[in-house]
Amino acid sequence: MSLNYLLKGQLSFLNEHYEVIAVSGEDHHLHEVRERENVRTENVKIQRNISLLKDLKSLWVLYFLFRKEKPQIVHSITPKAGLLSMLAAKMAGVPIRIHTFTGLIFPEKRGFLQQILILMDCLICFCATDIFPEGEGVKSDLIKYKITSKPLKIIANGNVNGIDTAYFSEDQVLLSEREDLKKELGIDSNDFVFIFVGRLVGDKGINELVSVFKEVTYQNKNVKLVLVGPLESDLDRLNSQTLKEIENNDAILSVGFKKDVRTYFAISDALVFPSYREGFPNVVLQSGAMGLPAIVTNINGSNEIIKPGINGLIIEAKDKVALQQAMQELMKDKRLYEILKFNAREFITSRYEQKMVWEHLLLEYKRKENGENTKINPCNYGSFIA
Repeated sequence: MSLNYLLKGQLSFLNEHYEVIAVSGEDHHLHEVRERENVRTENVKIQRNISLLKDLKSLWVLYFLFRKEKPQIVHSITPKAGLLSMLAAKMAGVPIRIHTFTGLIFPEKRGFLQQILILMDCLICFCATDIFPEGEGVKSDLIKYKITSKPLKIIANGNVNGIDTAYFSEDQVLLSEREDLKKELGIDSNDFVFIFVGRLVGDKGINELVSVFKEVTYQNKNVKLVLVGPLESDLDRLNSQTLKEIENNDAILSVGFKKDVRTYFAISDALVFPSYREGFPNVVLQSGAMGLPAIVTNINGSNEIIKPGINGLIIEAKDKVALQQAMQELMKDKRLYEILKFNAREFITSRYEQKMVWEHLLLEYKRKENGENTKINPCNYGSFIA
């Protein structure tokens, strides 16, 4: 899924300069990557959760894959795959080993679990030759927790892949499509529509959002909340009150996972994204490119994309009072809303255009290829581990 969605288009671009091999567990996502990006793929199953025996097997398979292919660059982008691929690449003698930290889990954890997660990230950094934090917040945490003393390089202005601003544009959604969707969902022309896009789990702030929205609807009947994303009850189940409210509140429209979210953004007035932790959230970039102001929490990534009073509002995570005030402010203060909306798209297009991020990443590859910090032969291969 990470290769399929997080790096959409990037592998095809890099394949014009290198032979790219995409490595992940075989499923429909990897099949889509192979067909869309026109790159080679290798099936190496990697467990998302800790599983010692399965992890050792994955490490062994990766090691032999790298010994066989002899890649000049291995680049990993997710935590578990990062640990296994950096270890395997170091064991196999791969000269350039890059890991991108797209988000850190341990700052939200405590006790023994936090120490284990810190140790894992330290091991990733020990094995990697180059470390790319996705944004300033991630970089700051890596330094604060002394994860590594190696140089930390942010690509362009942050984010692992940038955003295709031609694709995420209001102009790409027909008026008829918007009207059809509004009719399907029961949204009136005078409704103010908030949208959340992402997994419906506790650490995305859904419990707080639903609780606050219930209060908001008491004061304003012309408001809707659209929830776009899957319930993941096995990982981080929402509390029973939240689930009951989603089911019974007619103003909450939970539509499940959608591959194309542009029409849902197009019928909405503002993004509300009260997550507890992120690396550099794509949904905030996407909604901004679609011209939506955003309410986000003061966390890594979100507080780099949103500038208060310019393209959105920032509140503290888990602060229900602040969240309610921010939602009401966007609905009532028309002048503020118009300013935020006017700035939303331009702020994204000027800083996070996808091709710019790709070009900056390619430049980093070329710098390594030409011998900065590492003496190697000209680079012919790149392996991406999701």
